[in-house]
Amino acid sequence: MTFSITYQTENDLSVEEFISVLERSTLGERRPIHDVERIGAMLQNANLIVTARDNGKIVGVSRAISDFAFCTYLSDLAVDEMYQKQGIGKELIRQTKLAAPRAKLILLSAPKAVEYYPRIGMKHHPHCYFIDSVEELN
Repeated sequence: MTFSITYQTENDLSVEEFISVLERSTLGERRPIHDVERIGAMLQNANLIVTARDNGKIVGVSRAISDFAFCTYLSDLAVDEMYQKQGIGKELIRQTKLAAPRAKLILLSAPKAVEYYPRIGMKHHPHCYFIDSVEELN
């Protein structure tokens, strides 16, 4: 099957399209796709959204927060399962990095993607820490 994929920055991506691609990828399992208000805030507060489209249909998205100088946090990388293994995820990462070339691109891998990132050339960093709520702090 041949696809005609185009990539573009779309910082005005709609909630509906974002949810649609999340649902068609494995990432939808770990995102609040039934909380439209929260998804809207996720899009509104991101400042670097790159999409992949096949003849206008959204098939992939990279949603990031960047200062464009030191760091870019790639929060969501989702590719429609029917379009995976075509290089779309790698190109979304490349386009995101090109938008902030001086900034280090950082991400936390979804469990199902842990093996993917080293295969495309990304380096593993063992020193990552997180909390889900302030109550977790000692």
